[in-house]
Order: sequence, then C-alpha cells, then structure tokens
Amino acid sequence: MVAPTGPLFGTDGVRGLANGGVLTAELALGLGAAAARVLVDHGEFTGRRPLAVVGRDTRISGQFLEHAVVAGLASAGVDVLRLRVLPTPGVAFFTDSLGADLGVVISASHNAMPDNGIKFLARGGVKLDDDLEREIEAQLGRTWERPTGSDVGRVRPYAPTVEEYSAHLVRTLDTPLAGLRVVLDCAHGAASEVGPRALADAGADVVTIGAEPDGLNINDGYGSTHLDRLRRAVVDEGAHAGFAVDGDADRCLAVDATGAVVDGDQVMAVLALSMQERGRLVDDTLVATVMSNLGLVRALRPAGITVRQTKVGDRYVLEDMRAGGYSLGGEQSGHVIMSDHATTGDGLLTALHVCERMVSTGRSLRDLASVMTRLPQVLVNVPEVDRARCDSDPEVAAAVAAESADLGEEGRVLLRPSGTEPLVRVMVEAPTPERASAVAERLADVVRRRLALA
Repeated sequence: MVAPTGPLFGTDGVRGLANGGVLTAELALGLGAAAARVLVDHGEFTGRRPLAVVGRDTRISGQFLEHAVVAGLASAGVDVLRLRVLPTPGVAFFTDSLGADLGVVISASHNAMPDNGIKFLARGGVKLDDDLEREIEAQLGRTWERPTGSDVGRVRPYAPTVEEYSAHLVRTLDTPLAGLRVVLDCAHGAASEVGPRALADAGADVVTIGAEPDGLNINDGYGSTHLDRLRRAVVDEGAHAGFAVDGDADRCLAVDATGAVVDGDQVMAVLALSMQERGRLVDDTLVATVMSNLGLVRALRPAGITVRQTKVGDRYVLEDMRAGGYSLGGEQSGHVIMSDHATTGDGLLTALHVCERMVSTGRSLRDLASVMTRLPQVLVNVPEVDRARCDSDPEVAAAVAAESADLGEEGRVLLRPSGTEPLVRVMVEAPTPERASAVAERLADVVRRRLALA
C-alpha cells in the first residue's frame, strides 16, 4: 500500500484514482478493519456484534473496493448488510432505518469514472466526526487481535433497497405528481434504478435518460455536470421539467419546459418559499454558502426569509443546519439538504419536492424559478500567489473595501483562497457582466501584485 503524503481523509472521505496511488484494494481492506476497530472502541455491543451497511455507485472499481471494505469489516467482527448500488443518501437512510452502527459509501460522486472514494457514516446516517476519521487513519497498519470462529462478522445482501428507499422518498410528499411529465437524467449512476421508480411511484410520467450504467459510463456526458442532453430531451419530449442528478445522486439541477437551466440557488428559493407557506421552514431561515448568488438573498428577503451563508462545502452547510436546527440548506451546485427527511443532500428528494410544488400551485417551473433573478457573476482565478496572506494584506483589504462600497447593495465582492492550490479566487457580482468583469480584473491585478510568490 502506498503511504499517503498528507491526511488521508478529505472533506468528503477518501477519494482518488481507483487502484492507482493511494486508493487500492489494500487500503479499502485496511480502512474497513480500522473503522471496525474504532467502532468497537467507542460502542457498547453487549450480546451482539456491530452492524454496518455498505453501498456503492455504478463505477466498475466499486466492485472490488466494496468487497475489500466488506472483508475488512467482517474480519474485525462486524456484521455487514450489502446494499449494493444505491445513492449516497439512500445509504444514509438505511444506516438510520436499519439501526446500523456504521454506513459506508463507495463513490466519487460527480467525478469521472476512473476515480472512486470511500466515505463513512455514523449511526443515524450522519457524517462521521473528523476526530473519528483521524482515529481510523491512525489505526491503519496496526497489529490487533483478530476474532476467530463464530466471532467473525456475517455478510448478507439486503435485497429490498430500491423498493424501500423509493417508498421512503414518496412518503415525504403530501401531493401526488399525477399529470406531470418529467425527464430524469440519472448520470448512468447510482440512481439509475431507484430514481425513475420513485418518480413513477409518486405518480409522474417519467422519461429516463442516462440510466444504462455499464461500469464505465458514469457521469460521462450525462448528469448534473452535463445538462445539454437533458435540455434537449425536455423540449423534445414536451415535458414539464427535467432533473439531473450526479453519479451518487446527492445533488440535483433542474431544467424548465423551455430547456432553461434552473440552478441550485433557484431550486432552494422555490423550496424555501414552499416550506415557509406550510410552516416547515424553521425560523424562516435558509442556510447556503458564500458562493450562492446575491439574487437568492434578494428574492427571499420580501418574504421575511433570512439566508445564512457558510464557507463553501456541504459539510459546512450541514454543520450550521444542525447547530441551529434549520430545515433547509444547500449549495448553488445542487446539493440541497431537507433535514426533515434526510441527513445529507438528496437529489431525488429535491426533484420530487420541486415537482410537488409545481403540482400543488399549478405553476410552471419557469414561473416558480422566476422569483429569483441571478446577478451576473464573474470568477477569476489568480494563480501563483501566496493564498495565506489573502486575508491579511492591507492593500488587498482596502481594494476589496473600496470596490464593495462602490457596488453597494447592487453587488458584492468575495476573495477566497484555494484550500489546495497557490491561488486566490476573485468572485464579483454586479448589475451587468461588464461591470462585474471590470471589478474582478481590477481586484485580480491587486492580488497579483501584492501576493505574488517570490
């Protein structure tokens, strides 16, 4: 096994090129055993063995990685239920509903097929604490007393995953989707079977694309990062709307009947207003990130809805939602978290509830999404700079303050150091694309001059 040069766990588990570099069968086996050891150390299992559930997306490397993780868990005395191909939020659901002590997702989400990843979920289907991830990493390679005989774990398939997960999704709706024709793009990924079934079970007339996974085609020209095929299909099929999930179906973007894209900010605006009307938007608050368009804040302000903004990343949205007990949050990229029904972003859940809003109001998705007007947004990456000084350089701070003051309430400025590269991202929103570009370039010039690497 190749030793990692830095921390093994990133913001979304362990991810990388499958069978190349770090993410090998040996690592998966070791992670399974190490996770089991940490689980036993922190749990009380008198009279029973710990239980884990394991699911994956459709990429071919998931097959050997799943077997390796399962072998590691069982060799350490953990019983395992194999959920096989299922969306990440589906694994989270079964971690909770089956009373499992641990959930494991094998997926690289929207990444290209050669990549894969391993993510652990705690009891209840929530993200594992960073401290526990560090403990798992510390356990790798350590010698330990292995169980033998009847103490090793049992491995069984759990067959009714598609039926039960679909039923769970449909139960979250108050209104059937009868009369609605929708196109669903499954990205040849984990939602390929359960996605069309859930929409059909809810009453919709479903046209499906990107639902023929062969282990190699996940996210390849389909899904939430490739919307052109969905846009054409919606228009060609005369559908009321279209929805695209990514490889593990934890995010969702939409397309209206004209083929226009409805992004995550617009989806959140539609759902926030819907939930507020039904008294389900806790404290009239939506949690988003600093990358959400200012148009989202403006759209919800007249309804008395506050938009809290966190650092970029759904983990930070989740943390803020849990801390405040909020019921809706998400990202512009399509991660939408409805905490009344899920512990993570769920693309199918999002699609179902947008459809329900269309049916219950009798309004088109284009009309519903028009509540929000997106301000032109320009993003400039400034490479080869000292990102660590981005927040402390006085001239950069003064330039940001001056441009922000000039824009006033008509726009905003955001400088964000990259977490992994020597670059700073300059984001500007303004009333026109030309003004946004001009402000962004002026600020980028200041960043280049002041923060250039020696």
